[in-house]
Amino acid sequence: MKKSNPASPYIEKNNTEKSSDVIWHQQSVTAEQKSQLKGHKAVLLWYTGLSGSGKSTVANAVEQKLLERGCHSYLLDGDNVRHGLNNDLGFTDEDRIENIRRIGEVAKLFVDAGLLVSTAFISPFQKDRDQARALLKDALFLEVFIDTPLDVCESRDPKGLYKKARAGEIVNFTGISSAYEAPETAEIHIETAHLSIEQCADLVIDALIKKQIIKS
Repeated sequence: MKKSNPASPYIEKNNTEKSSDVIWHQQSVTAEQKSQLKGHKAVLLWYTGLSGSGKSTVANAVEQKLLERGCHSYLLDGDNVRHGLNNDLGFTDEDRIENIRRIGEVAKLFVDAGLLVSTAFISPFQKDRDQARALLKDALFLEVFIDTPLDVCESRDPKGLYKKARAGEIVNFTGISSAYEAPETAEIHIETAHLSIEQCADLVIDALIKKQIIKS
């Protein structure tokens, strides 16, 4: 059974206790130098959308296209991260907030390494996505809204989660018993209902080219 997150007060207390002892170490090699070496800019693509919207599928397709272009990338998938780093978190609102806080910090490190980083998480709350954005310079964070109607997501239901949520077997399920706050100003907005995975991935690649993050 997943443990509920005892984290928020613990983290606040810990930060207060260690603030005078932990000092940021400035590294000699800059993120800009790493990006120049790789031949493309570093950026965080933050995919958000309902369960079953296609976040991971699109992000995977984009990563394949980036590989074909010789770009250095890494995909942090929501389910995969919950198998390791965040396996102590459940799905209460508090745990979801902590889940996103941790992944934001990890993604920041990958961006600092000069990578094109993708995160595929429901990340239902706007304030948490804003918090992740605040960790980076604005140009380094691109919110990618995988906009798929609830009825389409529910008809797909690849993991059978919507069926369980409708039956009351899953509590705090986004879109059913827990809120999803859709982005209003996402840098990349993809309406997937009538697009193929290939077309969705191409839209992301096109956006990266237009923003001069990767070369055409």
